[in-house]
Amino acid sequence: MPNLLRTCVKLILGISLCAAGSAVADGVDRVSFELDVQPVLSAHGCNSGPCHGKQRGQNGFQLSLLGFDSDFDFAALTQDARGRRLFPSSPEQSLLLRKAIGAEPHGGGRRFEIDSPAYLTLLRWIEQGAARSLANEPTLEVVTLEATNFSLQPNGGAGLKTVASYSDGSKRDVTAMTTYLSNDDAVVSVNADGQVTAGELPGESTIMARYMNHICVANVVIPRQDPLDPNLFDQLPRDNYIDDLVYEKLQKQNIEPSEAISESTYLRRVHQDLIGRLPSAAEAKQFLDSDAPDKRERLVDSLLNRREYADHWSGYWADLLRPNPYRVGIKAVLNYDNWIRQQFRENVSYDQFVRQLVTAKGSTWHNGAATLFRDRRSPDEITTMVSQLFLGIRLECAKCHHHPFERYSQNDFYQFAAYFARVGRKGTGLSPPISGGEEIVLTTDSGTVKHPLTGQVLNPTPLYQASHMVDEADPRQSLANWLTSTENEFFAKVQVNRLWSTLMGRGLVEPVDDLRSTNPATNPQLMDALAQDFKDSGFNQKHLLRTIVLSRVYAHSSIPTPSNVTDRVNYSRHYRHRVRAELLLDAIADVTETSANMQAMPPESRANQVWTTRVDSIFLDTFGRPNENQDPPCERTPDSTMTQSLHLMNSRELDKRIRSDEGRAARLANKEGALTSNITDELYLAAFSRYPDDQERSYANGLIEQSDSKRTAIEDLIWAMINAPEFSIQD
Repeated sequence: MPNLLRTCVKLILGISLCAAGSAVADGVDRVSFELDVQPVLSAHGCNSGPCHGKQRGQNGFQLSLLGFDSDFDFAALTQDARGRRLFPSSPEQSLLLRKAIGAEPHGGGRRFEIDSPAYLTLLRWIEQGAARSLANEPTLEVVTLEATNFSLQPNGGAGLKTVASYSDGSKRDVTAMTTYLSNDDAVVSVNADGQVTAGELPGESTIMARYMNHICVANVVIPRQDPLDPNLFDQLPRDNYIDDLVYEKLQKQNIEPSEAISESTYLRRVHQDLIGRLPSAAEAKQFLDSDAPDKRERLVDSLLNRREYADHWSGYWADLLRPNPYRVGIKAVLNYDNWIRQQFRENVSYDQFVRQLVTAKGSTWHNGAATLFRDRRSPDEITTMVSQLFLGIRLECAKCHHHPFERYSQNDFYQFAAYFARVGRKGTGLSPPISGGEEIVLTTDSGTVKHPLTGQVLNPTPLYQASHMVDEADPRQSLANWLTSTENEFFAKVQVNRLWSTLMGRGLVEPVDDLRSTNPATNPQLMDALAQDFKDSGFNQKHLLRTIVLSRVYAHSSIPTPSNVTDRVNYSRHYRHRVRAELLLDAIADVTETSANMQAMPPESRANQVWTTRVDSIFLDTFGRPNENQDPPCERTPDSTMTQSLHLMNSRELDKRIRSDEGRAARLANKEGALTSNITDELYLAAFSRYPDDQERSYANGLIEQSDSKRTAIEDLIWAMINAPEFSIQD
């Protein structure tokens, strides 16, 4: 048939005629839009976030992010822009193809060549009529990696093979069409063909493989090549299951753990971690001079029962829950803070703590927990906070599109949001920047959540679980039951991970509230064991803290061994970190024996009792106190900065406290008959929770005895101690 006539017939009939030898004429399988076309677009980045997959598309052409909405994508290709992207009468002239091969100007550049499998797949689809679906078309059911665990030598390599399985029992090798991403390229890299390459140093990483809306992961380990003494781990003392599980992994990777810390370092570390303050000089002396074999156990038990425990640990949750006082009102913030602290004073179990928050009702002036729903007003706002805090699932992405690294869809997001559809409020509402009025949180008789695209009214449904019976009186009660159930693995794990991160300097999962299959725990067995122990204890936080701090792993030194100097994730040594801003300010108060006297706080208040950032403190702001004007959950910056060092060296307020007539320096200088060596011991015990070594003692004694002013010498020593890394960095 002449080309002109052939073209005219195509235009008239509006169909794609196939010449002899074409796919259809030869009986070759027809091209499926979902199983063939969309994978091509995904593999070449056409529907990625930087390209046509972003919210408003690119240059008038929008696709669903990563191909999660097939109907939307089909309409975009065949109907939008008057169907100009496809040219059925001459498929080779379709804009979809010509732009992709660089024959027409294209902001994304050339995506593939004219004779590539991708090009031929799209061409055949257009030639065959660009159908939305085929008769008896199978569906993609699961995507798997042929191998999911690799142990490589430095600079070694391996190949991933990705297999897609369909509803008709068929399988397809989709390795070349899969997108791969390494969690740590410096340790293990992966290219577009699934070829994994190890770095030069020992380590481990996770590789994500995504094919269409299915995700799977592979774990890659690069163990040290130098073997250890085979009897090393059999000889190590072990105090509980934490040690067993950590040492099991270290043994596989040929990593020798650091030595155990001294009694003085343990004393200081456990005081800071459990009650957020330093031991006094007298407490340090008593502990160090004791020969009792169970003194660590007795110390931990006494700390967990001290009143400082509540103020210290409530501060972590205040960071996560504390709202902006200019938005919800200063009285609501105060009541919210008081409620949080009371839960820790009464040692309320974690599940009950969360249940009271999620189901909170009543006046924000009488039930502080109700302030959560004064701050977060709409179901979608509450959803992102609740899912992240109490499940470790960041659902924000699924609000607009299918989560790119997880299984959650828009439908999942808004079904979860439906639990909060009937949260109502009575009162004056919000009127920033004052918002001083009272508000009553209640459950209304009506309220729905609709899918933003389909308009469908959605029923309250848990994540990653089939729907369940919903309490008609208040759907939040059903949500609380599901959240706090011992069957809910995420609920226990996210809190366990937070506590572990606080005590150990790094979470088993980082970030601590981002639990997903593509971001697995560095020691999954340990995570499971800790979560189960937490559940078995009735979600008792003190029980879990006690278990961790009495393990040998907790008591590892921060001084590395030759084999663990590069280890960042296996807890073979203690990971040094700067102490919290409040702890450091209170430590200065203890060492100098002065009070900060902060505004809007009672006399002698401590920094960890401050309930809002409207209480001014240049020191706390300098050392990372979160800003309430940011969207919670607030995250602290853990890094040390030049500003912090300069503040410790030059702060007039700090200098004033060191030189106070009511402070420690003045007291020691004026103490009649005090031996210089006793003064030196007290300073070291107060500042560093240890006795000075011989060199330190000799220098300090000489400085005090040879100075024209005994008090000035003591003041200079205190200033030097506060500026020492040992004071502000947990060793």
